[in-house]
Amino acid sequence: MDSKHSKSLCQKVKVAILNNLLIILIVTGVSIGIALGLGLRTDPAWTPIEKRKIFYLRFPGDILMSMLKMLILPLIISSIITSLGGLDLRSSGKMGVRTIIYFLTTTFAAVVLGIILVLAIQPGHRGKSKNEIERAGKSTNTEPLDALFDLIRSCFPENIVSACFEKPTTVINIEKVQITTASPMTTNTAMNISNMSTPMSTVTATSIGTATATMADNVSNFTAYTTTTIGTSTGTVMKYLEIESPKVTTADGMNVLGIIVFSIFFGVVLAKMGKEGKPLLDFFTSLYTATMILIRLVIWFSPVGIMFLIASKLVEMKDISAIFMQIGFYCLTVLVGLAIHGLIVLPMLYLIFVRKNPYRFMYNMLKALLTAWGTASSSATVTMECLEYNNKVDIRVAKLVAPVGSTVNMDGTALYEAVAAIFIAQVNNISFNIGQVITVSLTATAAAIGAAGIPEAGLVTMAIVLTAVNLPVEDITLIIAIDWLLDRFRTTVNVLGDAIGAGIVEKLSIDDLRKMDEDETNTAISSTDNDSNIPIQNGIIKTENDVIDPVPSVPMASTNF
Repeated sequence: MDSKHSKSLCQKVKVAILNNLLIILIVTGVSIGIALGLGLRTDPAWTPIEKRKIFYLRFPGDILMSMLKMLILPLIISSIITSLGGLDLRSSGKMGVRTIIYFLTTTFAAVVLGIILVLAIQPGHRGKSKNEIERAGKSTNTEPLDALFDLIRSCFPENIVSACFEKPTTVINIEKVQITTASPMTTNTAMNISNMSTPMSTVTATSIGTATATMADNVSNFTAYTTTTIGTSTGTVMKYLEIESPKVTTADGMNVLGIIVFSIFFGVVLAKMGKEGKPLLDFFTSLYTATMILIRLVIWFSPVGIMFLIASKLVEMKDISAIFMQIGFYCLTVLVGLAIHGLIVLPMLYLIFVRKNPYRFMYNMLKALLTAWGTASSSATVTMECLEYNNKVDIRVAKLVAPVGSTVNMDGTALYEAVAAIFIAQVNNISFNIGQVITVSLTATAAAIGAAGIPEAGLVTMAIVLTAVNLPVEDITLIIAIDWLLDRFRTTVNVLGDAIGAGIVEKLSIDDLRKMDEDETNTAISSTDNDSNIPIQNGIIKTENDVIDPVPSVPMASTNF
């Protein structure tokens, strides 16, 4: 008996290990990477200035990042087109439209919440003094309006092929225009260097016969200014007008936003085409399936790549204690954001639209939420079961919202990606303008739409967001050590969002559901009436095909008691 019990226990342990093998390998890789990095830091031969050694140590991790970048383009296109193109908006009607509006609204709200929290808490600046926070990158004279226009231009690329490797950007060129005018002045004089609208300092010329001045090199944010030279012999005044001339050019890097917008419209058009668009939709479905198989292969290599990326990162860091503090505050930011969205924002929406206790509804979804936390997968099966049997949601609504939500609705993932992108920018001392913040929000929302309900898919979609704002993709290693844990919490919020959405859509569609019931009843009655009008002649039934079927005889009731 004991042997059978021990054998059963071993079998359960084996199954548990196999089901969580990827997570175990990732955690093991992270642990070995941390130990290796800390160990090498104590070796005098390994210092932050040993760039070549660090470069070689990072090689397996660079291969992992290259494979992730390689899959960004096919993943974006295939996932978004498949998700939107596969929606049967004609049959679902208003319910389908309400479902999509709910998903897009809550996902974008989660992104905005995450951005507000990460900008308020600033986890990437923890452990640094203000003097240590030096802004990276080259300062330009571009205005916030330029960044906003660049964002809009990116949404509509001139060439979808070139959008795969370049994006539009505004640069400022300084043009110097010489203007010569007659002047009665023949003596040395003072002159003013002025902005077109704002006066600047007065400069007195020291040379005899001419008076010259130039704009200081470090003066910026002026759209135009003049430099005046006064001639004593010719009686002329030469003015040099320097004007900022904005020009749209291209910069290296994938135009992720443009590709996403194109894919969204393409998917919606395929959905409206119906049967005519099905062959093309089948192609993108196959492309998506093949891409996900490749992603799974890459994810299985990730423990090795992550190990060497973390080790090399620890070796080149100057202050390890600061980065651990930053990661701790990053976790806090994500968890606070998920808690606010899952326990306040979503229940508030349910209360407003349904006018019932949202926490009772959430309690009835406990089985689905615990399953999502344990498996890190937003499978629709358990969600539909809890919706139908525990919360008594109409099965037609559950069958529409839950499967679509498990693919399209990723509130927790979108919040996590927005926080992670800005956190990585803060760690690298890169400040974002308003255009880049909007890019993060839109890209995180769109990338979350294509995030499949499988473990570790957020690793690839995170690469999409970082690529969109030109952040180093290899810095994913800063957060990958605790991503396996955060993945469970954000997946739970994803499933909760699906469930709340089903309750809201059912309430808003109650008239449509009642009409559908009436139509089904009328159809059934009409069918019954048609059956009762079938002609019977001489004990036989005439069918449409003139096949004569005898009326079945009914046995007489027995008179024996």
